[in-house]
Amino acid sequence: MGKVVTGFTMSLDGFVAAPNHDVGKLFKWYFSGDTPFPLLNTNMTFKMSAASAQHFQSLFDTTGALVTGRGDFDASNAWNGKPPFDVPTYIVTHNPPQEWVKEGSPFIFVTEGVESAIAQAKQSAGDKDVVIGGTQITQQGIKAGLIDEIFIELASMLLGDGISLFGHLGHHVELERLSVIEGTDVTHLRYRVVK
Repeated sequence: MGKVVTGFTMSLDGFVAAPNHDVGKLFKWYFSGDTPFPLLNTNMTFKMSAASAQHFQSLFDTTGALVTGRGDFDASNAWNGKPPFDVPTYIVTHNPPQEWVKEGSPFIFVTEGVESAIAQAKQSAGDKDVVIGGTQITQQGIKAGLIDEIFIELASMLLGDGISLFGHLGHHVELERLSVIEGTDVTHLRYRVVK
């Protein structure tokens, strides 16, 4: 069975987005190299360093399902109906958006909480990994002891203010560093959550 992982681009001062959810400045590294990385389900192509492209390809190759929250879903405008990974995509919410609750929808809405969503996603993913997105869902997953690894794409900047990924955990979490990869304008950090 695969792992449950989460990953975010983060500024050195610990923010994963500006206060208004804008990530434009943080994602500068997506376009600071010379290696093309075409995104699935879009006509967008990143131009990142070769090391970053190899790291990202590995993440895409090992992903079997995605779990995120309604806030992430809404902030991304439902990815225009095309989830970022071409895998089953579970949205944790109290109120599923009715325009997406239909046969053939690329989204599966889970109203029973993060534990249920992760269990369903693991079933779908099989031997591949489940990727957790959204700050609140990630925090809930860490608090529940359900996340195995954390990927941080540490952007070379101080954002100054914004949305914190780990600012509201409320307890100590021990991590074991698994890898460090240097990219252009970013350092890719991978940690195992010690349980």
